[in-house]
Amino acid sequence: MDYQKLINEKIFLNLQDLEQKLAFWSFKGKRVAFTNGCFDILHLGHAKYLSTAASLGDVLIIGLNSDNSVRRLKGDNRPINPMEARAFLLAVMGFVDAVVVFDEDTPYDLIKFVQPDVLVKGEDYKVEDIVGYDIVKAKGGEVVTISFEEGYSTTNIIHKQGK
Repeated sequence: MDYQKLINEKIFLNLQDLEQKLAFWSFKGKRVAFTNGCFDILHLGHAKYLSTAASLGDVLIIGLNSDNSVRRLKGDNRPINPMEARAFLLAVMGFVDAVVVFDEDTPYDLIKFVQPDVLVKGEDYKVEDIVGYDIVKAKGGEVVTISFEEGYSTTNIIHKQGK
């Protein structure tokens, strides 16, 4: 079995390629959960967060910030890991069904396209302020916040390495 091929098939660089998968999942009546982030240095906090997000649906789609998007949001020294590496590491996880790269500062257009049943973010967000809240609520979906694993963050990892 060619595992790298299977992993790469979960990575989508444009919406047109994702459209067929979305139609299939819809036809099968699958509940789609969606979350997004930079996922620059994958760590235990990410794994626990994403596995919890996956448990809220039948399908987990991750919106992944492109390298340009990460630079605009986090500064010129980021990302640490390039988009290809970040996408592959996310797609390796068995409970991840799709990783979709987006270049905008927010995943609003991607959420509009995906129309998830469940939108998931960290509990540091107020539910009503989560990008895409209006889209998901308008279709009768849920917006859920998940607590973080204490002590884990990419920024903390980077600062520890700088000492």
